[in-house]
Amino acid sequence: MPRRITVITAVHAPSAGFLPEAYASLRAQRLPDGWEWHWVVQEDGRTDGIRPYVPADERVTFRQGRPGGPGVARTIALAQAEGPYVKILDADDLLTPGALARDLAALEADPTLGWATSRALDLLPDGTTAGFPGDPEQGPLERGAVLAHWKANDCLAQVHPATLFVRRELLLALGGWMALPASEDTGLLLALDSVSRGWFTAEPGLLYRKWEGQVTGQAAHVDPGERETRMAVVEARAHALTGLAWRHTADAGAEDTAVLASADAGAVVTPE
Repeated sequence: MPRRITVITAVHAPSAGFLPEAYASLRAQRLPDGWEWHWVVQEDGRTDGIRPYVPADERVTFRQGRPGGPGVARTIALAQAEGPYVKILDADDLLTPGALARDLAALEADPTLGWATSRALDLLPDGTTAGFPGDPEQGPLERGAVLAHWKANDCLAQVHPATLFVRRELLLALGGWMALPASEDTGLLLALDSVSRGWFTAEPGLLYRKWEGQVTGQAAHVDPGERETRMAVVEARAHALTGLAWRHTADAGAEDTAVLASADAGAVVTPE
């Protein structure tokens, strides 16, 4: 039986119309022999406006639930996740050719890596793309590197959480996405950075759509008071995980190890 990568997409009505393009970018992915993808589309709510845009494909699962924001929708979607890896794909974004295979190759080659990210390009309304400076060099990201950069640059990470590819058991061990109205993906990224080495691929893996209806473009998202509060919780969680001295490693090690393990990936979370 093929090993599976679960691709999780949270969607609400304003972004539903982009789902066919997201699906086309996923369908164009080519994986090594013995691997397959499964797309879980989770509506943040229960409406009649999403299902018409969900493709009729046996590799696609559509679910609905009480509205709670994208973090809640993605975490609920984990109930449908199978296999060793989870990939994030926002409803309005596009994977670039080869993105899934590159993420997979990085983590399959090094079991000490818990997660991977890649370069993201802004997809502008006129169809052109634009990059931005500050990407790290391609290669491993040591634990704490993302948090250090984030703190030194006004809470901006040098890798994009929308490009995340992660070991499923590690994602579950950390409780999924943070219960925040926004920045829930940044919170997860920094939590992963606190317990695990990561990987960055310099080749673009995502086209990050810029459009007037996106959540990150709304006034509430940049409200100074709320942003300060969100960032405080995100940072506190990262420091708490660092202080607990738990880490992701490739081997369970000693008998007294507290293991939150993936038998598929050979990866565990264990106290140092």
